[in-house]
Parts: sequence; structure tokens; C-alpha cells
Amino acid sequence: MKIDGNVASKALLEIDKNIDKLVKQIELLSYVNPINIEEEKARFFSSKYLTDPVFKYPTINFDKFKLHRQLFTQSLESIEDEEIRNLYEDIIYAYSGLIQCIETIGNGKKFYYNCLHCFGTPTENDVENAKFILHFEDDNREVPSFQPKYSAKDAEVFFRTFSEAYDFDYRIDYSDKISAIAMVLNNIKTLVLNTNHTYSDNEIAVLTNHEIGVHMVTTMNGLLHPLKIFSHGFPNNEETQEGLAVFSEYMSNNLTITRLKELAYRVIAVDTLAKGYPFSRTFRLLHNQYDLDRETAFYITLRAHRGGGFTKDYLYLTGLKKVYDYYQSGKDLSLLLTGKVSLEYANEIQSLIEKGYAVPSKHITDSYTENKNTNKKVDFILRSLK
Repeated sequence: MKIDGNVASKALLEIDKNIDKLVKQIELLSYVNPINIEEEKARFFSSKYLTDPVFKYPTINFDKFKLHRQLFTQSLESIEDEEIRNLYEDIIYAYSGLIQCIETIGNGKKFYYNCLHCFGTPTENDVENAKFILHFEDDNREVPSFQPKYSAKDAEVFFRTFSEAYDFDYRIDYSDKISAIAMVLNNIKTLVLNTNHTYSDNEIAVLTNHEIGVHMVTTMNGLLHPLKIFSHGFPNNEETQEGLAVFSEYMSNNLTITRLKELAYRVIAVDTLAKGYPFSRTFRLLHNQYDLDRETAFYITLRAHRGGGFTKDYLYLTGLKKVYDYYQSGKDLSLLLTGKVSLEYANEIQSLIEKGYAVPSKHITDSYTENKNTNKKVDFILRSLK
């Protein structure tokens, strides 16, 4: 069934367009990354890891209260289809939650509680899974593929070459103000590379599959639907999106024990937020108890503590397990590549395609065509996670 331009369809498309206009302003990652990371890192290291960093954040350039009000004045009752109406209710609540996150960045507990509402926190099970992974021995870091050798500018060439397999264009920007070594900004179709980082061959292989093969693929697919919700994101899409992205590392034979341990350390770091640890104590746990080098320990701690307690980071591991199980059960991953969607809404996505409000994925993650993973230990770990 195709959209026939009836009153109900027009009402839905109008509401969808209004929400799109409002949420274009709220890219959480644009606001939650501190602008003084390097200075505070130097200060923290010279304090012998005792004085918590004091991070500064970008200025918020929208009227937060007005945005809330405009979201809640959408006349959802004019959407006759109950399944779609329920989806849009979920969407409005989810985006209202994200605005609350943004408006409390840097406000300690307030931001943390808003994050709990949006992203949750690791369960006991998640922490057990993380500790299980940390029992495994690291990969041999001395092999050439792990040696840092490419600047951000050098790395760009690899991303450009990798992207030739895909039928889309995007921008590449540089920044020294991000806590990740690379990230995709969905709303401006841009890949940002961290100029403070020197990339290894392994990192390039991981990042091309992760950032371009999934995040950019879902950005581009999201733009192809009559409904803009696919582009700006379903509720809880972060877990599915990060799960898909790490799963593409697995399928392309680039998921290492070291990488899985990094995701496990993120779970441990986020779990310390619930225990009330300050930045310095989380850092010392990772650096002293888990023997992480101080640079890695700093950035994992930063990711969890930015804004006042950003819990999203534990979702990489839970998302990976869910996508791995979904794939193993023989389900079609292309449904999850239709945009910034969530696994929990797979039935609704299928239904929206059937009703003509969405289209099947045009761009498909290259690594999903064939499972090239040869790492038996990685397979054992993914199967064993509870």
C-alpha cells in the first residue's frame, strides 16, 4: 500500500516534519564533549590523579523550554493508525528526555539522572559480562597492525578509499575537541576525525567498518523515507546503532579481544557512576586495579563522566550482544539499516514499509554480506555473554 495523500497521511507527514525541524537542533554529542579536554588532562596528570578535572562545554544555542513546548503541542490524536500514533508518542517522550539531558550538561547529578532516564545504566548481568571479558588475555600489541602511524589527514585517505564501495557522499572534518577518535555527525552528514590521535592499521580497519559501514550507511538510508523519523532517530536507537557498528567490526574480522575489553571497561566505568565515584576514583580503578595505561584510562573515564555522568557507553556491549543474537537467529539485518532505528521497533519498521511510509534499505553494510570472522575466542565470548 502506498501513501495516498489522504487526510490521515497528511496529518502524519506534517507532524513528522514538525518534529524533524525541532530535533535538528539537538545533536547531543555536539554538546556533551568538553572543549578543554587536553588542558584538563595535563592538570589531572600533574595532580597525580587526585584533582578531578573541571570540564567546560559548548554553549547551547536553542531555547530549551520552547523546544519542549513545541514537541508536546503536536496533535498526535490526528494520527488514526494506533501503531504509528504510539510510535510517535514514544518519539516525543524520547526527544523531550534528550533535551533535558542537553539542558543539564555540566550539572552533575541532574545530568546523570536525565541520562539514566534516556539510556539506563548497566545491570548486574552487564557488569558480569564485562568482567568475564576482562579475564581474557589482550591481543599482542607488538604486531605492526597495532602500531600508531597515521595522522588524521593520512587517515582520511583510507576512509575515502573505503567509501568508494558505497553510493553516497559525505564531508570529513577535523577536531581536537572530541573524546572519540572518530565520529559521525548524523545531522550534517559529516565524519569527524580527532587530530590529537595517531591511527594504527587496526584502528583504520575498525573505524571504516564502524563509522562508514554502519553509522554513515544508516544516516544515508534514513534520508530516503517519506518519514523523517528514520533520519533523526527512533527511541533508544543508540544501543542498536552501536551494536550494529561493532558487529560490522566482527563480520569484517576486525573485532579483537582488545577491542572487546575496551567495551567492557566502558561498562565498568559507567557502573562506577551509580556507585557515586568521582572522576579521579573511576580513573584510579581502571589505571591501578585493571592496569590500563593512563591515556586509555583517562579517555574511558572521560567518556563516562562527561557532562556529569554520561551512561550511554555501556550500550555498545549490550547492543553488540543483541545484534549478534539477532543475526544468529537468521533475521534480516537490512531492516535495522533503514535509518537510526531500534531493534525493539523491528515490527513497526516492517509495518511502515508495508504501509508505504518507509522504503527498504538502499545502502547495505559491506561486511554483512559474508561473515569473515576467524577469531574463535571472539566467537566464544559473544556466544557466552548472558
